[in-house]
Amino acid sequence: MNKKTLRDVELAGKRVLMRVDFNIPVKGGAIQDDTRIRAALPSIQYILEKGGKLILMSHMGRPDEKGITADTTMKIAADRLAELIGRPVAFAADCAAADAEVAALKDGEVLVLENTRYHKEEQAKRKQKEGEDEAAFKAAKKALKEGQKKLAEKLATYGDIYVNDAFGTAHRAHASTAVVTEFMKAKGADCVAGFLMEKEIEYLGNAVENPVRPFVAILGGAKVSDKLAVVQNLLEKVDTLILGGGMAYTFFLAQGRTVGDSLSEPDQVEYARQMLEKAREKGVQFLLPVDNVAADAFSADANTQIVEGNFPEGWQGLDIGPKSVELFSKAIENAKTVVWNGPMGVFEMAPFAKGTMAIAEAVAKVKPAGGTSIIGGGDSVSAVKKSGLADQMSHISTGGGASLEFLEGKVLPGVAALTDK
Repeated sequence: MNKKTLRDVELAGKRVLMRVDFNIPVKGGAIQDDTRIRAALPSIQYILEKGGKLILMSHMGRPDEKGITADTTMKIAADRLAELIGRPVAFAADCAAADAEVAALKDGEVLVLENTRYHKEEQAKRKQKEGEDEAAFKAAKKALKEGQKKLAEKLATYGDIYVNDAFGTAHRAHASTAVVTEFMKAKGADCVAGFLMEKEIEYLGNAVENPVRPFVAILGGAKVSDKLAVVQNLLEKVDTLILGGGMAYTFFLAQGRTVGDSLSEPDQVEYARQMLEKAREKGVQFLLPVDNVAADAFSADANTQIVEGNFPEGWQGLDIGPKSVELFSKAIENAKTVVWNGPMGVFEMAPFAKGTMAIAEAVAKVKPAGGTSIIGGGDSVSAVKKSGLADQMSHISTGGGASLEFLEGKVLPGVAALTDK
């Protein structure tokens, strides 16, 4: 990675402004999963041990849609962090008015700022309202963008060094993730990657740009349209591309098969044909399910059957079948690099979880055999955790959208904005 990291800067006595991804699930004021807080601990503890004055900022939830609630305040995350690091954690009730709290920090102390999304300028996102004049809409958007710069400028006053350890938000050019770096750099401050960000970029970057072969990518999930660019980019990189989940049924349509009531996108059939042709031209092995578990309703109590070929009318595919599991597992068995993003079926329902769990088992054997296995965020992470095999994977990404955009070959604003070595 050609960006500076925490190891490249002197931290003692410095105010360290760090963007973390504490967007944790909270329900009824109780944290449901603190994985994202734990993922940032190596960077947090390193800064505190080196004598830095640490200011943490993050968003949580979508308060712009629901308003301020007890389940979107960063105070919950601050209290949990204090428990995890065994020391007090100060809290500022407004991320844009925290001068006094920042000034009070001593070396080795930590402060958490309130949810950055309590300020609409963080995202500077606005849709045109029904009946709104175009000129008025553009003026409002411009004002919001100007407000975003002002918020970023304010945040930058808190730190002598900026650290981004929030890979999960690195694909967004928000005030706290990218715009703030303009003002940090303007005063000569370094903008560096935290340890989690560094790890994400190294694993995903090496996998995509310099993979040890054979390189196998596994894509699943509901829709082809969610992963158009991912499929196209990976066909330039991989030796084998495995496709499962709901997105496979659109490819079945492209092959002239019927899919019954299975989830599919007829408007993406031509794209699917083009990708199948591209795979042939590139010599990439393109594996689709050869059998599927079909159900007569989207329900855990539905009647099921194994379908090979065309689907009967009224039936829908909700998982890959045993022959597909065998085919996919064999391809994974010989891989030296595996990237997996998206489940093979509706794994949340027990009758349709076997395919996804079987793929998890196959991918879990890659690391012990000397290969690298990367789980690319989102539902794949949930599936791997559910399988109990998470500790057997080389790397589990913390960023769903960010890892997808990385696999698409896009430049991530939060990464690009960091200081080059």
